[in-house]
Formats: sequence, structure tokens, C-alpha cells
Amino acid sequence: MKLTKKWLPLAFLLVLFQSGAAFAKAPAAVETVTAAINKESGAPFAVGSYNAKNIGHFTGDSYVAGLSSEGPMTAAVTFYDGARTYWHVHHGSCQILLATAGEGYYQIWGQPAHKLHPGENVTIPEGVKHWHGAAPGHTFQHVAVMERKPNVSTEWLEEAHPF
Repeated sequence: MKLTKKWLPLAFLLVLFQSGAAFAKAPAAVETVTAAINKESGAPFAVGSYNAKNIGHFTGDSYVAGLSSEGPMTAAVTFYDGARTYWHVHHGSCQILLATAGEGYYQIWGQPAHKLHPGENVTIPEGVKHWHGAAPGHTFQHVAVMERKPNVSTEWLEEAHPF
């Protein structure tokens, strides 16, 4: 069947339905997330934009503010109300996490989860399965730093259920 203008809206709704996007709740407004992180401890970096690119790799709402366009890839990532990443592995680079606001956690596969408070940092070695994000009921911001080179990639895995 040829998709004509008559059928395009129906095809769009079918794609939304199959992806689950038609039933997803709207993300929290940036102003709401900014107020939440300021209530925690204040954030030195802007909340940024909703992280729609990684909606399938995070639980809850996350926001990203790019901090560099040259040199290492550097971004402030804000996890709203207990949001966290799925388990994942970085290939081609380690990942440095610099906690800047709120209360968060990270966990390396096979080890207990570790709290992250503002001013603390961790280096996740290349090729190591891990997750990171906000503590339950908290908003958390960290700066993520990775090398910027052609072979750097992230392999997304299953959802993390640490709590």
C-alpha cells in the first residue's frame, strides 16, 4: 500500500503506538528540574535540554547541557527525581563522573552501589559495565567526561534495578 497524505497520520500513530511513545508521560519542565536541583544543593551548571536521544536508556527524566565542542566530550547531566542510566559499557574511552549537585549513585557490575556527593568523582574504566544516576527521591547532576575520538561508543544494556 502506498502511503499517501491520507494515510500518513495513521502511519505516524501506528509508529508511536508500537514505540510506546503515545502513552509516555511528558517530561518534567526544565524549570521544575532546576527548582528541584536548587533545593538539593544548587547546581553550578544549567539543567540543559531534555535528553530525548537517550529516553530508551534511562529510567525517568534526564537533561543534558553540553559543555565543550572541542577537546574531551564534556556535558552536565541532570537526573530528575531518582532517574538513572541503564547498565552500559563505554568502548574506546574511560568515563569520568564529577558530582556537582544533589545526591547520586554509581555502580560497577558485581560491586555494591556507591553514593556520589557534590565534589566527589569517579573514573569508570573503559569496557566496564556500570550505571549512574540520582538517589531515589533526589535530583542529581554530574559532569561526564570522555575522550572525543572516532572509536568511542556506548553499548546500552538492560535496566538497572539497584534499589
